Amino acid sequence: MQKIIILVFLSLLCIKTQAQNSAESKLGTWYMYNGSHKLSDEFALKTMAHFRYYEVASEFQQEIYRLGLNYKLNPTINFTLGYSYVNTDIAYNSLSNYIEDHRIYEDINLNTNLKKIKLKHRFRFEHRFFGNNNTRHWIRYDLNANYPLSAKWSAYAFNEIFLHLDQSKVFAQNWTGAGFIHNLNKSLKLKLGYFQIKTPNIVLKRAQLGILINTDFSKQAI
Repeated sequence: MQKIIILVFLSLLCIKTQAQNSAESKLGTWYMYNGSHKLSDEFALKTMAHFRYYEVASEFQQEIYRLGLNYKLNPTINFTLGYSYVNTDIAYNSLSNYIEDHRIYEDINLNTNLKKIKLKHRFRFEHRFFGNNNTRHWIRYDLNANYPLSAKWSAYAFNEIFLHLDQSKVFAQNWTGAGFIHNLNKSLKLKLGYFQIKTPNIVLKRAQLGILINTDFSKQAI
């Protein structure tokens, strides 16, 4: 299994680009950290840092830092309220000004099972505040499926759609992808995947390289 996954990823990195030098012709890469830190039976901190590139390790596109407080209502439903800082270079392979925006988001998360498949539904309301006093609002729906392959490996697939709440053109983006997760231990996982970003004007290809950290402070002595 490990050899197959390594070969798949190397194949993705070796994809030949088309003749034109455009963002669509490149395989970009997302380097990701995601963390969940349990504070009690009901509350947890959600943390995230992503560094995104138009190419494998060059042509910076975006960095995102996210912090949220999660409340678990029951094993099926939980909520998150959080803040994100985003810094984006909107132009590939050319000089451009970076765009900063600050985001407030609210998540509704639903967990269900379909036999061995774990399904996660996330509804996110996101409010974006830019430096020029411009604001935007959208809703995101993400469906994520995880299927265990062994005690250490699982496969995942996802589809997330972004819809504008304050613009005449409702459709904003659609992300579709799949990959593998390797459990190193109870607290640490590695993530490897591939997905496509579709917007009304462009389709981008991205590899995902991530580290997932879960900690539990709820039983530690104060």
